[in-house]
Amino acid sequence: MNHNINKTFSAKAEDINRKWYIVDAENKVLGRLAVEVAKVLRGKNKPEFTPHVDTGDFVIVINADKVDLTGQKFDQKYYLRYTGYMGGQKKTTLKEMLKKHPTRVVEHAVKGMIPKNKLGRQVFKKLKVYAGTVHPHEAQKPEKLEI
Repeated sequence: MNHNINKTFSAKAEDINRKWYIVDAENKVLGRLAVEVAKVLRGKNKPEFTPHVDTGDFVIVINADKVDLTGQKFDQKYYLRYTGYMGGQKKTTLKEMLKKHPTRVVEHAVKGMIPKNKLGRQVFKKLKVYAGTVHPHEAQKPEKLEI
């Protein structure tokens, strides 16, 4: 008699084989893109997903500077940061951020959708964002991921 029939499967860190995916962000809505990228990074698209283990794949996002947004977000959405000094809160609009640091817009959106703990920081390292179409990961033979 087999007693393992109702056992819950738990993935081991050494048993996970990671794939590389490439996503073209051109004319994609930022939030909808970030949700799908976060799912793949976390491994939620795999049947062997285990909440406490990093089962996700690597994701390369290209054309991050050509990402799209709905509504008036280009002018109205802003990012806050704090310098550490009194009155040192800095406000940067999305338009300015896309001009200065286009990759940070996508990174910020995805980072907000992964856990805020050690596992989340480990998962976030598998995200590679580039403003143009050129990236240094051709050797990994990334597969195209349609979103």
